[in-house]
Amino acid sequence: MSSFFLLLLLFQLCILRIEAKCRPKYGCELALASYYVEGENANLTRISGLFDQKIPDILKYNPNLRNPNTTLPAQIRLRLPFTCRCLNEEFLGHTFSYTMQRGDTYTSIAHKTFAGLTDDHWVSRVNLLQPNQIPTGTRVNVTVNCSCGDAHVSRDYGLFLTYPIRPGEGLSKVAAENGVPAELLQRYNPGSDFSAGLVFVPARDENGNYPPLKLRSGDDEDTALLYSRNSGGTIAAMVGGSISGTLLLGLLYFGLCRRKRVEDASFFTNPLAFEDKHNQIGHGSGNCSEKQPELVGDASPRLKGITVDKSVEFSYEELAEATNGFSMANKIGQGGFGSVYFAELRNEKVAIKKMDMQATKEFLTELKFLTHVHHLNLVRLIGYCVKNSLFLVYEYIENGNLSQHLRGSEREPLSWPSRVQIALDAARGLAYIHEQTVPVYIHGDIKSPNILIDKNFRGKVADFGQTNLTEYGSSSMPSHLVGTFGYLPPEYAKYGDFSLKTDVYAFGVVLYELISAKEAIVKTKEPANESKGLVALFQEVLNQQNPEKDLRELVDPRLGDNYPFDSVYKMCQLAKACTQENPQVRPSMRSIVVALVVLSSPSEDLCRVSYSYFDSS
Repeated sequence: MSSFFLLLLLFQLCILRIEAKCRPKYGCELALASYYVEGENANLTRISGLFDQKIPDILKYNPNLRNPNTTLPAQIRLRLPFTCRCLNEEFLGHTFSYTMQRGDTYTSIAHKTFAGLTDDHWVSRVNLLQPNQIPTGTRVNVTVNCSCGDAHVSRDYGLFLTYPIRPGEGLSKVAAENGVPAELLQRYNPGSDFSAGLVFVPARDENGNYPPLKLRSGDDEDTALLYSRNSGGTIAAMVGGSISGTLLLGLLYFGLCRRKRVEDASFFTNPLAFEDKHNQIGHGSGNCSEKQPELVGDASPRLKGITVDKSVEFSYEELAEATNGFSMANKIGQGGFGSVYFAELRNEKVAIKKMDMQATKEFLTELKFLTHVHHLNLVRLIGYCVKNSLFLVYEYIENGNLSQHLRGSEREPLSWPSRVQIALDAARGLAYIHEQTVPVYIHGDIKSPNILIDKNFRGKVADFGQTNLTEYGSSSMPSHLVGTFGYLPPEYAKYGDFSLKTDVYAFGVVLYELISAKEAIVKTKEPANESKGLVALFQEVLNQQNPEKDLRELVDPRLGDNYPFDSVYKMCQLAKACTQENPQVRPSMRSIVVALVVLSSPSEDLCRVSYSYFDSS
């Protein structure tokens, strides 16, 4: 690897360590959207559905509307309540779901349907399909910024309007209309000239009062001050902001991040520094990250395990020592881009993936993704190293992967309740990356070997970098084959179409694996040694008028009779829905989670819920 390329790689790693701009628990339960009413938008029922709010809840914040059945006057502003959350540790916002109508475009959705509360560029970024490829009836994401207040400006205001400025409005008019001083608005919106775009305006609650800013109980004041503000700015600022220039990147790495590494080295060797570091947050020390450190592994403040600030940069010597020089005795797996080794680092069991230098793209993809996206059902990244090879350090998952449990003779067979629970865990992890991150992501290689099982027999989705993780909303599709034969949907094999429903199809194959313990591609007895996909094998049986006898023949024989046939049949129906040929009618991962929650419930009432319909959104 050339020195220039290594330098560029280090620059990218440094950027990954820049602080998260907000934290999930520092959102707020209530924000308001200032929605300008005109044309076909003058319908309270339609607006209620658009923002997923009940009409009585809307009326609370609009005392001038007394009769919910009256036609709304044109050219007024409604105040619409919604929750304000930290999205992907980047900014405060809320993602609404909208069903495409005939003639809709991203521009019309942003500027007409949502009345300027977002913009077309941002809508495009958080959706996979291009503007000219969106079928009517498709669900799209619409993300709206919000604010929970800023204690550095004032603690007197804790409820805010997301306010799109219309032509002809300005600072004085916005201030007068909302009853707040113009100077205060400027302080809350320092980058705005109030001629266009979004601003955040203090708002009155349902009782007509300005509620004060509330700091969460148990937070130290500096931390609360840091995360109470609208971190990340408006959508326009998020979209337009960028860091450019090799010289600037060089200064960033060698000036700030090099100093940060020295500080981290002393911090990791002194566990008592956890309290000191925690107490300094919010004072603006000038480091690459001001984010509060997390104690990984045992999350209690007993000061054991690895303390990470985003991701730890390990030395090559430390990794080599922990793996006995990457000996075969420590090797626990082999992947497409390298080997996996077991080790103990700083009192925590870990798995170290050693990757070839040629896998730089995959390495950076997984590092970036797992540094910013965290969920109980996604494998946790601890750190990395870029000396001699590329290394990623993960939490160690004790029980291997799902494929080993289903087909490994050395392991006890999984019980049926365990199989349902593992399916639910994996579905929750996928639903999180599909719907709750901004942008949302496609895994691209869901299969039983990529679902890990911990000591409590709970599932975690793994192996993101190897699968060429694709941002939902990106205009670039995979440039080469991704996924694994047997798990790929027909639209990808035929046309190269790649979407969230690619993951859904593969997950359906995994459900069939959980039922049968068979490989995704099976060898049939008749005709001799013919290969057949697991999906086709099950569909032949499920399409029978009375499939019970043949379906029992497909169930993993190691289960014996220790399974409820009704539960197995319902999982088959769910898998069948996931693997439908038309991707548009496959269920969303959110719907799959709901179905599996019902399936795993011991309640007889819940088990009577029909599985004949799954939300295809």
